[in-house]
Amino acid sequence: MARKKPAKDKSEKSSEPEEAAPTQTGASSVETAVTRTFDDYECSGNVMSDFPGLCALLDIKNIPILKPRSRSSSQETTTGGRQSHKKHARDVFKPQLHVELENGDPYLTSSIKIFGWTVDEPIVRVLSKIISSSTTLQSVYFWQAGLTEPMVITLVNAVCVCTSLRIITLEGNPLVDNNLHLLLCEGSALTQLNLRNNQIEDEGARLLGAGLSTSTSANWNLNSLNLAFNHIGDVGAGYIANGLRFNRTLLFLSLSNNHIGDSGATQLATVFGEVVLTHEEVVQRRKLLLEKRHSSSAAVDVDQSCAVKLPSDQLPSLAGNASLNSNKGENKNTAKKRESSKPDGKRAPAKDQKCLKKSEGPDVEEKNHVADQEHKKQLEMASPLLNESVQHRDGELLLPGNNTLVSLNLAGNRITELSLPRFLTSLQMQDGGKGLLRLCLQRNHFAAECESYVKLKELMALRDPLNKNSEEPPKEDVEAEQSSDS
Repeated sequence: MARKKPAKDKSEKSSEPEEAAPTQTGASSVETAVTRTFDDYECSGNVMSDFPGLCALLDIKNIPILKPRSRSSSQETTTGGRQSHKKHARDVFKPQLHVELENGDPYLTSSIKIFGWTVDEPIVRVLSKIISSSTTLQSVYFWQAGLTEPMVITLVNAVCVCTSLRIITLEGNPLVDNNLHLLLCEGSALTQLNLRNNQIEDEGARLLGAGLSTSTSANWNLNSLNLAFNHIGDVGAGYIANGLRFNRTLLFLSLSNNHIGDSGATQLATVFGEVVLTHEEVVQRRKLLLEKRHSSSAAVDVDQSCAVKLPSDQLPSLAGNASLNSNKGENKNTAKKRESSKPDGKRAPAKDQKCLKKSEGPDVEEKNHVADQEHKKQLEMASPLLNESVQHRDGELLLPGNNTLVSLNLAGNRITELSLPRFLTSLQMQDGGKGLLRLCLQRNHFAAECESYVKLKELMALRDPLNKNSEEPPKEDVEAEQSSDS
């Protein structure tokens, strides 16, 4: 009996862990399911694991397949995904998420692309969470993805948070509420925005033009805007022209294959010449000038008040310098005694010492202050309304036009030869070496042999730094036109 007892205890001990193990595992899984929600999920930066994990938390049944693709650091994505679109043509319309990884590293996602399948709101929520938490994502591409207004707003909130995102392409996603201009929000760091084939009309162009610039604000990041293959007419072209008047960042603008006629073309051409300020803009200019003068006078007053507070025996003067030179034999201890010989026996306050330091010579703090002032001055002068080249003529204020835009594509519109002389006049007013370098006007309603068109081609050929045909449209617009025709 004594031998059986330990054997019985041993069997009981060995069976206890086997019964306890499944109970413990079940409790932990229940606890994880309760505490881990979509909002609590913290993205790791690995899209290959974050995407299916977030989809599972939202109970998405048919999770799209992830298609990773390695991209070398030297490879450029100037076409906004057009090359990938061709490469994966057999996979178009299948729910797949194309992910480009820098050098194959799953934690370095550079691009997310969707081709031709309709996304729903849960998928957009997942993508927005991934975008907002990413520090390496550079471009997002949605081609015919069936985006709706709420989905775009969700994406906009993520775009304003993601500081690494530079390129967005939303092609073939027509919207009713025209809220694509929200992508030009103040916190956005986008440099390229591609909105081709979204059925954008004049109202959408108005909002986009205001996003480029107004008399009080301007976008300082975007340098490429593609609005090709939309429904923008003369009124919409006028809104875009208004946005170009005070924008000094945009370099490339495509309005090809829209409904722009001579009226809209003339308004666009006027932007490159002299800009006549409206009454509201004149008032705004006066306010800016007053603020500038007030800030400069306030800085002078601060310097003067600082100098007034100096004791008379500490003010620098030529006589003082001469006496110092004549008394070279005076030792340093005597000089220190003289500085401290005051009725209360105390030294000058720290504020006066700061002023004395400033009067004697610039130190590190003063240099930083000067640098800050110079930076503020540059920001103030960045406003075209404060341009010193303003001219008064016939009771109007005129400013130099837009010299920043280097490429304008108006191919495939309804422009006739009536508006071409206006382009000639405006371009000839631009400073040498600055201004428009490429102007595409082919496939419009005028003959290639008309005089104004020939002169424009000659002028643009001289401006083209590469001595190429300045009428040749960008490659991506040709590909887009071919795909739309097919």
